[in-house]
Amino acid sequence: MRLPAPAPGPAAPPDGPEDRVARFATIWSRAIFPVTATSFTRLELEEYLVPPARALAAALLAQPFDAAAAQQVGEGLVAAHCTDPEALTQTLGVVDSYLVLYCGPDSREEAEEYRARCARLQHHLAAGFARALRERTLGEQEAIARSALTARSDAQQALHASEARFRAVFEGAAIGIGIADLDGNVLEVNEALTRMFGGMDDHVKGRNVCDWGHPEDAPHVWRMYGELVRGEREHYRVEKPYYRHDGTVLWTNLTVSLLRDAQGRPQYQLALMEDTTERRLLNLRLRYEATHDALTGLPNRTLFFERLEKVLAARGGRFGLCYLDLDGFKAVNDSLGHAAGDRLLVEVADRLQSCATRPGEMVARLGGDEFVALTTAPEGSEEVIDLAVRILNALSVPVRLEGRELTVRGSIGIVEGPAGERGAAEVLRSADITMYRAKGAGGNRFELADAEADARAITRHGLTNALPAALERGEFFIEYQPLVHLHDGTVHGAEALVRWSHPQYGVLGPDRFIPLAERTGLIVPLGRWVLEESVRQARAWQRDNGPLRINVNLSPTQLHHPGLVADTVAVLEDSGLAPGSLCLEVTESALIGADDELLEPLRRLAEIGVDIALDDFGTGYSNLANLRRLPVSVLKLDRSFTQGMQRLPADPVDVKIVEGIVALAHSLELAVTVEGVETGAQAAQLRALGCDTAQGWYYARPGAPDRIHALALADAVPTRS
Repeated sequence: MRLPAPAPGPAAPPDGPEDRVARFATIWSRAIFPVTATSFTRLELEEYLVPPARALAAALLAQPFDAAAAQQVGEGLVAAHCTDPEALTQTLGVVDSYLVLYCGPDSREEAEEYRARCARLQHHLAAGFARALRERTLGEQEAIARSALTARSDAQQALHASEARFRAVFEGAAIGIGIADLDGNVLEVNEALTRMFGGMDDHVKGRNVCDWGHPEDAPHVWRMYGELVRGEREHYRVEKPYYRHDGTVLWTNLTVSLLRDAQGRPQYQLALMEDTTERRLLNLRLRYEATHDALTGLPNRTLFFERLEKVLAARGGRFGLCYLDLDGFKAVNDSLGHAAGDRLLVEVADRLQSCATRPGEMVARLGGDEFVALTTAPEGSEEVIDLAVRILNALSVPVRLEGRELTVRGSIGIVEGPAGERGAAEVLRSADITMYRAKGAGGNRFELADAEADARAITRHGLTNALPAALERGEFFIEYQPLVHLHDGTVHGAEALVRWSHPQYGVLGPDRFIPLAERTGLIVPLGRWVLEESVRQARAWQRDNGPLRINVNLSPTQLHHPGLVADTVAVLEDSGLAPGSLCLEVTESALIGADDELLEPLRRLAEIGVDIALDDFGTGYSNLANLRRLPVSVLKLDRSFTQGMQRLPADPVDVKIVEGIVALAHSLELAVTVEGVETGAQAAQLRALGCDTAQGWYYARPGAPDRIHALALADAVPTRS
């Protein structure tokens, strides 16, 4: 339950953590003081509640999360004589309404997780309260039982006094008390027990104990009963349900003791009953709230993991799992609002439930727009695929929301296999990776888990996590590939190519980590480091060997970075390298459809003398007329246009294409560089076509900076087929 905010008091939580805990304790004490039979004043009760409030706040924020501390808080309430059921109800209401508000994190993105934690804390608090109250009640029951036994054994010495004392205890007790003979016939009951069974004396008195069997009785209940009436056991305690006369169920904590006569022979049985029905219902409600999603009513991550772990523990069986993520759900939230997004999630949940109706199938919501469907004991992957197809078909029907029809799409990762080989976390990780593979393939589809694809994804994830530390530890280095003048064969400059010396995987090329750096934003500091090192090296070459240029690749993310121009100018000024000795390479695909705002940094760099090269020219399907508006001075021809020239005779189509591109570039006063030159025949043909510079394995492979002038001039591939 949620409680209204107290008045007076601030609308927002106090600033400091201790202030927040103290405010929470104040609200808590005000809620339970009116229903607490304690000797504390209200302020003393508030002071008593500060440590438990602090413990709840610490448990809420703990990593890893452990709700066990809340049990001690519940036990502490009973120790303070806050034993009225209303005190527990008020406490749970305060925790539900104010714990996350006053003691939780400030970030709204984590609100759902901490609301779920709060629900589990309530569950454990109530469990601790119930256990402490039960132990206290059992102590009272033992005292009552001892009084009864004492009264019976002293009957001959002080019959009247003993009978009066027993009768007072019997009639005035808050717990139910009944006496039966050894055949199970109920001889006498007190008023409390009569009320438990509906208030009619004949519903209990005169009945036989054996008539109160219940389907949920534990197997040992009646075994211990038999031992007691035979005199083999003095007492036993169990949790036992009873059917009332109207068919409802009464749950009790039952203690049965054997009463013996003066000679020690078994004579009667004494039953003490505590009504735990309301407490049990409360525990069931808290358990439901802790294991079900509040929005959709589906099982949540907690219950799903319990079920999955149970399925995986059953060796010899099989399982199938479909991990679903909605495609484009963020756009719904952003355009229609979160309330509309919530309604869409409810509709999706209803449709998923309608798909998973076969025995052994269940659906759960893991959080956000992620759902999972589990099927047990499938015959093979066909049954799991069938479940995925049913889900996609159910989602394909448009949803009417906010006066418009929305098409819902989803990507599903499927994991199917024998139980007992993998843990729940490993299975879910594989399904998650597979789901993103389906999403990357266009979405609105499913993919089957593949061990090799999982391994690649895990490796990529590991590399992504290692990137920041790798830059700090200096694990990156640069190799340089010479750029050669085609007309005289002299070294014109070099292209800087970054490498990663990974401690586990060895030397990695840029294709293994540059896309990861792009996605994480680390490409900006990495790119600046490459620029600084390359420019410093170029300046060192110039001091030793005369003018040499350095080509540095510029990623699309760097192109959009607002500090590109300032960083480049600062690096040039710090090193003393002339702007004309630096060429920044930008891929053609990065400039397709570029507007003036995107081109402005390149124009400013070109104005101060930095050359801009259009890399991989011919692969971006751009309009050749766009070359006139791009601030480029070099076209770097993609190797796909010149591969046909590696062998003799050269491909005439490739020759004509390159000849046309060179003529167009020179007419626009652009130099032409060719990459991927691997044979002498290829170099000669490109020189004859008028290309200006070239690079490739024919001249030299990328290497250390001191080998920039060590040209191989050897064919890297056979020149004749």
